[in-house]
Amino acid sequence: MEILRTPDARFAGLPGFPFAPQYVEIDFEGTKLRMHYVDEGDRAAGPVLMLHGEPSWSYLYRRMIPIIRDAGHRCVAPDLIGFGRSDKLARREDYTYQFHVDVLTAFIEALDLKDITLVCQDWGGLLGLRVAAEHPERFARIVAANTFLPTGDQKPSEGFLRWQHYSQTVEDFHVGGIIRGGCATELSPEVIDAYNAPFPDDSYKAGARQFPVLVPTRSDDPASEPNRKAWETLKRWQKPFLTAFSDQDPVTAGADKVLQKLIPGCAGQPHTTITGGGHFLQEDKGEELARVVVEFITNTK
Repeated sequence: MEILRTPDARFAGLPGFPFAPQYVEIDFEGTKLRMHYVDEGDRAAGPVLMLHGEPSWSYLYRRMIPIIRDAGHRCVAPDLIGFGRSDKLARREDYTYQFHVDVLTAFIEALDLKDITLVCQDWGGLLGLRVAAEHPERFARIVAANTFLPTGDQKPSEGFLRWQHYSQTVEDFHVGGIIRGGCATELSPEVIDAYNAPFPDDSYKAGARQFPVLVPTRSDDPASEPNRKAWETLKRWQKPFLTAFSDQDPVTAGADKVLQKLIPGCAGQPHTTITGGGHFLQEDKGEELARVVVEFITNTK
């Protein structure tokens, strides 16, 4: 594997992101990968594991971290490999669904995270829900926001198919512009630049380019069977499970109702729809989502 590492200078002075970088080294099949994460709050508290998706990074959670931290919780927000301050693989074919699952699992084990409250959006759910199902002993509760766990047995939404086509055909994969397009609110040029910061040029974007084609859209996709097995666990999941979707996301609209129907832990929970939020609701309504998370933890201890 050829590894690229974004220069630290690219991350200097990002607006609203004062958090000190933390790093852990993951050994993947003999290759050392440096993974960045934000770690704020009481280390003795049960961690709130915040997983970003495509093509964002832990910067997406900057509005939420102070609220959850100041409520007495530990906030852990990693950058997936290929994103943020984490290492990036130069070749698209080195990124697979299973690779991301294995690396995220290794990250959780390296930090020995237990009693986890999972907060997941977009690919954060495709990975986080899978890992939670495979290691349920480490997880206490889940908050799913604009995400799902696909198996390829159902036709993807038209919104997703349009996005997948765009991601593979557009010449300039402008990460900050993509984030802006997935928000219901306007982003400042400085914030757009912050989302572009991890990618000095196109050679760093292999992971971002590859993610959309790793989503199982056929029943014989390599990830289909492992995700079906994960669903066997989720359909027996009794721990608290909350959906907090936004009202303006064409990609995952309606998936919250499916989760509520299939996962027993959803029963009786105060599921919410956050108004005025696009696909990246952490950017549009991060403070509101953070308060939902804090209240959910408080009420399910």
